[in-house]
Amino acid sequence: MIPSVNESGDKTFGLLNYLYGPGRAEEHVDPHLVASFDSMAPDPGRAADFDAALEDLALLLDQPVEALPAHARPAQHVWHTSVRAAPGDRTLSDDEWADIARRVVAATGIDPGDGEPGCRWAAVRHADDHIHIVATLVCEDGSRPDDFRSGMRAQAECRLIEKELGLTLVNAGDGTAAKRPTSAERHKAERQGREQTAREELRETVRRAVAGATSEEEFFDRLAAAGLLVRKRQAPSGDLLGYKVALVDDRNEDDEPVYFAGSTLAPDLSLPRIRERWSAAQQDAAVVPDDRASAPSGPARARRRAAAAAWQAVLIIDHGSDHQAAALIAAAGEVLDALAKTSAAHTRKQLQEAARAFERASRSHVQAERGHDRALRQTARDLVYSGPALGRGEDGATTAMVIDMVAFLVIAAAHWHGKKNHAQQAAAARQAAEHLRAAYQSAAQHPMAVLRHRGRRLSQPLQRRQAAHLRQAVPELAEQILTEPGWHALAATLADVEAAGHEPAALLAEAVARRELDTAESVSDVLVWRLRRLADLPADGSVMSEAGTATPQSAERPKRTSPGRNTPPRKAR
Repeated sequence: MIPSVNESGDKTFGLLNYLYGPGRAEEHVDPHLVASFDSMAPDPGRAADFDAALEDLALLLDQPVEALPAHARPAQHVWHTSVRAAPGDRTLSDDEWADIARRVVAATGIDPGDGEPGCRWAAVRHADDHIHIVATLVCEDGSRPDDFRSGMRAQAECRLIEKELGLTLVNAGDGTAAKRPTSAERHKAERQGREQTAREELRETVRRAVAGATSEEEFFDRLAAAGLLVRKRQAPSGDLLGYKVALVDDRNEDDEPVYFAGSTLAPDLSLPRIRERWSAAQQDAAVVPDDRASAPSGPARARRRAAAAAWQAVLIIDHGSDHQAAALIAAAGEVLDALAKTSAAHTRKQLQEAARAFERASRSHVQAERGHDRALRQTARDLVYSGPALGRGEDGATTAMVIDMVAFLVIAAAHWHGKKNHAQQAAAARQAAEHLRAAYQSAAQHPMAVLRHRGRRLSQPLQRRQAAHLRQAVPELAEQILTEPGWHALAATLADVEAAGHEPAALLAEAVARRELDTAESVSDVLVWRLRRLADLPADGSVMSEAGTATPQSAERPKRTSPGRNTPPRKAR
């Protein structure tokens, strides 16, 4: 149950007229009163003379305000909140909504009861799933109500109501969520046949334009390339203060584009907040220039770099400071946006859904310490400028690799948010992880099938040798892995590791030590991608022969050996 408080009104009659009217898209059905401050207020929705009853209701609510001298009346005297049931909740009766309205006005201080002075209010229902409460912010004795932080108090009361009525338990917010589309925006989108509202489409497009960008010029060039209309707000000095964006085909009744400021799309999309991402990069002389020539040679190489950066980020989130973790989690959102933008058709929908879900997890009240996110932001840039992946061959296999790695990054973010009691962010990260798992299944299907086929064709002595390496490196997991469908793919990968001149058991132990495997649906799959990245093997195994022998190029790679007495082991990451 979601309350949305707005205290900035100044016209009681105008608000009531809208609530009792048809709505902007005929979305208001059977508007009627379910409760009021004295249970005797007129109901225009049931009156023979609608206009007269509407005026009477407005005058009744405004009486304490009008009783004050003109100079003492508050300029913004109308308090308004909607209270909406969550999707999937049962339809509540008028009596249940009336009780909810009374509890909300009491909890927020609008009408506290128990003999304390209260304001006049009325609750209007014009849809199955929500009500609107209108109040005037002057009590019967002329005083002002104690409505400090009424939004937070309404949220707390709704959490209690959900439990008592058996409704969906909504995670408590912290004020960092993006503004939800209004009902008018939703109905407009439905009328125009859009899958998303203009607000949501613009937010997603702007986020993708931000991903990996390093300057204002690059950011605004990307917005223009995406087909958005852009207005810049400048100071008299010429300094840029902000921006607004609009869809070309989203118009108001005067046929003018409907613009949204970046800050109204999401708190972190205002120009000052976006500039925070650039500041660290602009202070670093080693940052690459703003051109495509600085990107890796293709999608596969960009995805390999992203996988490596994701693992470094996991290590810092697990063991670094909260400020570092907040920066990396925000940058992880940019990587997801870049992956969604450049994904092949068979993974695109799930990656887009993962990016949308994780958007909520990318913000919290913990101040991000910029600079530590440089590598992740650079990989987001590399992904964008390396072009779209076709989903076949090496770039298809490296897509599976990077999705697997980013999934662990998202899970690390969920754990971090959970420890900080960021309920909404943790839930959003877990939802993003589910979409990433689905995307991984699509991306990995072909390359893993190829590797499993190669593993089954290994000679029996070679298969036994790889199983021995497995038991030596990870005795506690070996028997589980040997029964997994992905074991043959891991056996083929271990053969490739050995053929490339590495020590299989040592590299496997390092791959296992990099992070927990409890959240992995297939331990063997995870180890395949970790090993192929650590050994710099082709993700799809295309360079290796069926017998597991290496080409001269791969045989020249430096050999990895077990850590000796005088060689400290690499730190897990």
